[in-house]
Amino acid sequence: MSGPADTIVTVRGRVARCRVTGDGPPVVLLHGIGRTLADFAELHGRLARDHRVISLDLAGHGGSAPLDEPHTLPAVARATADCLDALGVTGPAHLVGNSLGGAVAMRLAVDDPARVASLVLVASAGFGREVTIGLRLLAVRPLARLLLRPSRAVARRTERALFHDRRHVTAARLAEALAVARRPHAARVMRELVGSLGTVRGVAAPWRQELLDGVARLDLPVLVVWGDRDLILPAAHLDAARTRLPRARTHLFADTGHLPQIERAEEFHRLVTGFWAGRPADQ
Repeated sequence: MSGPADTIVTVRGRVARCRVTGDGPPVVLLHGIGRTLADFAELHGRLARDHRVISLDLAGHGGSAPLDEPHTLPAVARATADCLDALGVTGPAHLVGNSLGGAVAMRLAVDDPARVASLVLVASAGFGREVTIGLRLLAVRPLARLLLRPSRAVARRTERALFHDRRHVTAARLAEALAVARRPHAARVMRELVGSLGTVRGVAAPWRQELLDGVARLDLPVLVVWGDRDLILPAAHLDAARTRLPRARTHLFADTGHLPQIERAEEFHRLVTGFWAGRPADQ
C-alpha cells in the first residue's frame, strides 16, 4: 500500500506509515475513520511547495499497525503524538484534520498546546450528535460484523457517500478502500473507535463537550470548514462550531461532500494558506 514517497517508521515497537515532503513551517494532515493519508494527497502536494508536510496513517489505519490497547480517541491521539515525536515534529505545527482526524487534532491541541500552531477542522467529528446511519450501525456488534466484511459493493457505496461529485469515486480510490478493509485488524479498529465515540443513537455528548470546552480555552487560531452536501456529518454542525468556538473562522463549500480537500482542492488550498497568512475567511 505504500508509495515511493511514503516512509515507514517504528514507534514504540509499532510501525506507522507517513509521508513527509517539503521544507518550511510544519503541517500535519490527519485523515478520518477508516481512511488513509491518501485523502490528503492533493493538498499535501500543494502545501509541500513551501511547508514541511507530514501526512500520517492513524494507528490501525492504512499502513499503520494497530495499537496493543483499545482504539479510542485519546489512544489514537497519543499514538499520533508519538509518531510526530519520532519524526522530530515537536511543534508548533499547523494541524489539519478531516472527520475523526479533526477530533484527533483537537485532542492533541488540548493535551499539549505547545505542539500546535493552528487548527484547521474539516467536517470534523465533535460538533454534534448526528452522523451517518452507516457508522451508527457499527455500534451494534452483530451488524458491525456484517457491514465490515470487505466487498467491492461496500467500498463503492462508502466512496459514493463521501463525495457530492461522483467523478471522484475513481477506480484507484475504490482499490485503496478495499485494500484497507481487507487488513486483518481493520474491522476491530473500526468497531473499537465507533464504540468509544458513540452509540446507535449517534455521537456521544460527554467527550464532545469536554473536548470543545478545552479547545475554546486555548489561544489558538481555528478554521472550521464544511461541505454543504456532506452525507457523513451534516453541515448543520458548522453552526454548532460557530456557537462553541465563537472566535473560530468558518467556511462552507457549496456542492461539496465530506472531503472538501479533494472536491475543492485548489480553493481549499487557497483558503487554508490564506488563513495561516492572516487573511480573513468567510463567516
